[in-house]
Amino acid sequence: MPHSPDDKKRALARLRRIKGQAEGLERAIEAGAACSVLLQQIAALRGAAGGLMAEVLESHLRDTFGPPPVSDSAATATPAFTVPPAEEMDELVRILRTYLK
Repeated sequence: MPHSPDDKKRALARLRRIKGQAEGLERAIEAGAACSVLLQQIAALRGAAGGLMAEVLESHLRDTFGPPPVSDSAATATPAFTVPPAEEMDELVRILRTYLK
């Protein structure tokens, strides 16, 4: 779940676009549009859903495996697991986005 207000706003905007695309596809089917038009709209809908999935997955990965919030007691405690450096997290997200397309 996107936690920051900006992430949530972006996810909702994507979801509204997906909803609009689905409604457009429904209208096209009802109107008897050509298969090539329907396939193009379905591909766009699938791409939009994949983009939303990638965004939510990235948010989840960064929340789960990103650096923990720093507090006074956490600054002196030994971490329970190793946090991947930001560059490694960026690379992981890039790879996942490649395979989610």
